Amino acid sequence: QVQLVESGGGSVQAGGSLKLSCVASGDTYSRDCMGWFRQAPGKEREEVASIWNTGATTWYAGSVNGRFTISQHKATKTVYLEMNSLKPEDTAMYYCSAGVWQVIAGTCTHKNWGRGTQVTVSS
Repeated sequence: QVQLVESGGGSVQAGGSLKLSCVASGDTYSRDCMGWFRQAPGKEREEVASIWNTGATTWYAGSVNGRFTISQHKATKTVYLEMNSLKPEDTAMYYCSAGVWQVIAGTCTHKNWGRGTQVTVSS
């Protein structure tokens, strides 16, 4: 079992910044990539960013590319999502994920999710 606990959500005005954190515990040896998803009311959950645990490869959704940065601290099994220039459309519940990196495809197959942290951006 892999447990993921997110923190750092909150309410900010448009143009502001937030930094989310996620700490992983449990059987993390079987997971070599982590990421962030988000789900707004009435919308499907969408992948926002992911990172291969080597740190060399990251992926971002087009809607956040250039504004969000995913990073990790391997010693503490923590992954971060730094969000800048926030927009009202970034309002959502943000979920941390852990998965298995697909080397050929260059993508993360996500297998575990945390309970989420709410981000609200006002105009």
